[in-house]
Amino acid sequence: MNKETPRQPLPPFTAETAREKVRLAEDGWNGRNPAKVALAYTIDSLWRNRAEFPKGRIEIENFLKRKWAKELDYRLIKELWAHDENRIAVRYAYEYHDDSGNWFRAYGNENWEFDENGYMAYRYASINEHPISEEDRKFRWPLGRRPDDHPGLSDLDL
Repeated sequence: MNKETPRQPLPPFTAETAREKVRLAEDGWNGRNPAKVALAYTIDSLWRNRAEFPKGRIEIENFLKRKWAKELDYRLIKELWAHDENRIAVRYAYEYHDDSGNWFRAYGNENWEFDENGYMAYRYASINEHPISEEDRKFRWPLGRRPDDHPGLSDLDL
């Protein structure tokens, strides 16, 4: 049992609280602070992310440090797909460029399971990506949190 301060919103999720949890996760990832993002997960959280399987906050933080050192000017949009008592499914897309200036858009789905205190215990991600031209970018807000008036994935036909 997790004895840490609860992370709102807590399960069981409603459509409203599930959307809130998704937006909070998006905001955290767009902040690109590995130590802060890792705090949203249980101490022993299990991930599947492409071919990597981080376990626990330390490995998650190290994974995110490597990720954002390579995926520059990273911008992400997440969208609620479905929810249950303590589970949320999302679809997402993100854009970034590498150190040579090549742009990419990645698409994926995540399945999340939360403990009773609102920390993510399991994260299963499936991701694919493809190169895009700079002109084809759709995520052009200033680095950080996506503005509330910026279109979401469905609005962008992604």
